[in-house]
Amino acid sequence: MGFLDNSGDIILDAVLTDTGRKRLARGDGSFNVAKFALADDEINYGLYKKNHSSGSAYYDLEILQTPVLEAFTNNTSTLKSKLITISRTNLLYLPILKLNENKGVSDGRRSVTYKTHLVAVDNTTILGAGVNTQGVINGFKPKNNTTVITLDQGLDTANLTPTIKIDPDLKESQYIVQIDHRLGSIVSPSGDNIANYSFLDDDNIATYYFTMNSGGNNSGFITDIDPTDSSEDSSIAGRRGTRFRFTIKSSDKLENSTFLFDQIGLSGSITVNSVSGFRAIDSIVKIMGATTGYSVELPVRYIKKA
Repeated sequence: MGFLDNSGDIILDAVLTDTGRKRLARGDGSFNVAKFALADDEINYGLYKKNHSSGSAYYDLEILQTPVLEAFTNNTSTLKSKLITISRTNLLYLPILKLNENKGVSDGRRSVTYKTHLVAVDNTTILGAGVNTQGVINGFKPKNNTTVITLDQGLDTANLTPTIKIDPDLKESQYIVQIDHRLGSIVSPSGDNIANYSFLDDDNIATYYFTMNSGGNNSGFITDIDPTDSSEDSSIAGRRGTRFRFTIKSSDKLENSTFLFDQIGLSGSITVNSVSGFRAIDSIVKIMGATTGYSVELPVRYIKKA
């Protein structure tokens, strides 16, 4: 991976993603670019200088000359900050996704020690880590889970009252989730249903789509947030949209083997709830709103009692 010099002529550098190349390789004429997305991951808008001594033509010069990343095919590393088009000109704030660890929804809190969610992969690990310990997800039997990851969506500013609902065109009604399928699967908040992923790429990243009020195994993940003024009801300070809740089922590979812990796990053991001797694998779950493109990369740690 490298950078492209953007100080002169504009350069268009495009490549197909792994999925795109796979479809092109079929050679059956079915490959067709129907949609594309743009992002500004490498841009620092803090470089805008509205008091530049040379005048307005130089206000954004440093931004325009910022080197841009070369195109690369790893879909998990690109388009973290997608650009969107909104025709309205009266918006002062854009919605975000924010982890909810407030008192009103306390079951989604992270581990105090590691500031991440810990996924216990088998029954021995659950007994050792403590099934009701804050931040520990029962990845072996999600139905017995007491920790459910909760993300709230809305306008996170105290300048807007939370007693008014978010505008419909800023409300997220669909979420896209990506998770390493070797390690775990997305499960409903109740733990009853393992969600169906839409596709699995060659890096073993599973992509899930969740739509509000849909049916099947991917239902029950999205709800409206009540417009109240209580700070305990949401992590969003201003107008609130929807809430996305889920938990994680650990994979059979992690439950029945230490192979992946040996291959990609931490080199040493960790301590959980004053109990030592846990193997661990660090990973990321990416949650993105389909309407605004805002995404959150949530760190998770899979643990197994050695």
